[in-house]
Amino acid sequence: MPTRIARFAACTLLAAASALTGAAHAQTPWPTRPITIIVPGAPGGTTDVPARLIAKKLNTLLGQSVIVDNKPGGGGILGVQALLRAPADGYTLLLGNTGSNAINYSVYKQLQYKPQDFVALTDAISFPNVLVVNAQSPIQSVAELIAELKKKPGELSFPSSGIGQTTHLTGELFALRTATKAIHVPYRGSTPATTSLLSGETSFMFDNLVQSLAQIRAGKLRALAVTSAQRMPHLPDVPTMAEAGVSDFIVTGWLGFFIAADTPQPIVAKLTDSLRQVLKDPEVVARFEDLGGIPGGQPQAAFAEFVEHDRARWAETIKAANVHLD
Repeated sequence: MPTRIARFAACTLLAAASALTGAAHAQTPWPTRPITIIVPGAPGGTTDVPARLIAKKLNTLLGQSVIVDNKPGGGGILGVQALLRAPADGYTLLLGNTGSNAINYSVYKQLQYKPQDFVALTDAISFPNVLVVNAQSPIQSVAELIAELKKKPGELSFPSSGIGQTTHLTGELFALRTATKAIHVPYRGSTPATTSLLSGETSFMFDNLVQSLAQIRAGKLRALAVTSAQRMPHLPDVPTMAEAGVSDFIVTGWLGFFIAADTPQPIVAKLTDSLRQVLKDPEVVARFEDLGGIPGGQPQAAFAEFVEHDRARWAETIKAANVHLD
């Protein structure tokens, strides 16, 4: 039979070994394998382009491959669900947006996720929408578009990057503010939505400025107005919606990084710091500004507060427009 002293010594050694094991586990370096950024949109779209630039910079900073995984559809829901199915270990991020992480909570009657399922890390980029028509369209101004909509109620159509996305709800808000009616045509992402306008399949669109700026500059789309409070430096001759005669119409979209709520705090902190460092990179700042956006990089607490405020604001708009989905 072991003596009491022997038993005590054995327990002490076991406790010490456990403590050392726990300490070693806590100090395990992160990351040690590739990281995936889920983009709830189509390749080449509004969310995809910034994601790939950030992934490239994050790869260099962390010394691990950063993969962009496009999962369009369902108003961003498919991408969000992919994040929540992955382990909460910091190796899977979501580049969410106004639709997936603010609008969906109010527009969908039954949603399989809630704000508490995520940690908001930092914003990536923000941008206004821009009202555009095909450059071959005879419509030259917002007033002419309103007149055409009233002349042909329910005949003109507008595309969006998905049901419940800002490109959809901004169109609904426009109909509400102007007492007009148009057909909404949802697509699986911003690129196919913009393509439908370029091909003449749809009539007008409240596109993300980041998505449509190149087409406007190329003369393929005509910008009628921007949804920001002031004119945009990239389009100094394009009026705001207020200047074009539609009041109470300021809409700003954003992209931001989210991670599963159960992710260990040290990983959350390191990831947030790394993302903010990337977003302050001069090349990233210049590229985002060239796209027509405002670079992000808010502290975690500030971004989380911003997301919650935006969620509440869109809830009011959705209620007023009576937009609901199953």
